[in-house]
Order: sequence, then C-alpha cells, then structure tokens
Amino acid sequence: MFRPSHFTALTLFALFASIIFGITMRDTPRRMARYGAYCFVLFVGSAIVLSWVMYFIAR
Repeated sequence: MFRPSHFTALTLFALFASIIFGITMRDTPRRMARYGAYCFVLFVGSAIVLSWVMYFIAR
C-alpha cells in the first residue's frame, strides 16, 4: 500500500493543482507551462517557509 509522507503528498498535490491552474488560466502552451511551474514553486516554497515558521513558533 502506498503511504506517502507529508512532503510527498504536498508535492503531488502541488503538481496536479499546478497542471490544472496552468491549463485553465493561460491560453498558449508556453504560457501554460510557465504558469504551472510558477504555481508549483509557489506551492512548495510557501509550504516549506510556513513549516519552518510553525516549527519555530512551537518551540
């Protein structure tokens, strides 16, 4: 049975959500890919930053 870690689940969600955002929000394939990559980086980057903030708040 596949039991992903929290980070793996986050990256899978970010990947699929970014694909959908790229397809639905832009009109040319190049702009779709760029916007999807931008959304992916923002998803993962913000999750990492927020996890460190929560780590320091909890201490």
